Amino acid sequence: MAQTDASCDDMLDRLFRQARTHNGWTDRPVTGEMVRALYDLAKWGPTTANSCPARFVFIRSAQAKARLMPHINPGNVDKVAQAPCTVIIAGDTRFYEEYDTLFPSRDMRSVFEGNEALIADTVSRSSTLQGAYLIMAARAMGLDCGPMSGFDAAGVDGEFFPDGRWQANFLCNIGYGRPEALHPRNPRLDFNTACLDL
Repeated sequence: MAQTDASCDDMLDRLFRQARTHNGWTDRPVTGEMVRALYDLAKWGPTTANSCPARFVFIRSAQAKARLMPHINPGNVDKVAQAPCTVIIAGDTRFYEEYDTLFPSRDMRSVFEGNEALIADTVSRSSTLQGAYLIMAARAMGLDCGPMSGFDAAGVDGEFFPDGRWQANFLCNIGYGRPEALHPRNPRLDFNTACLDL
């Protein structure tokens, strides 16, 4: 196994080995400064042609949470209700309009504009990647995460993105989890089952 120093090993525990998907939350807040710092870390992860199609809606106020709750599947209602912050990870279907900023050295907008299949593929893949970067950034900052798919995406889109440009991908609760609310950790596949080393 590769050797790591103690501080690196502690971070690997925080990011991977001891990190859990949390279901219950304390009332310790997630502040506006924290979500800005979180995005400023997550934004550096790679995406297709630096497309950066993910858009993040940080649901922290009671009013915003009330708009979200009707679209949450019953099994996830308590999790979302308790969480100090729920993030809608969405994809911008017109991400290519930002290419003057994101890829100034080349005309990337023309590669995507009008190519609906390529747009959809890029939004799906890269917004999911960016959501994963958000999870890892949150863990690195000492926050806990509870990503989930159990919600009515069409309902969320209608409530928060009525013009249809942004489309919800998945949700992630962030905050400070309650260890006693964790479920037993399920196993993962071993290398020989999940990998080919060619």
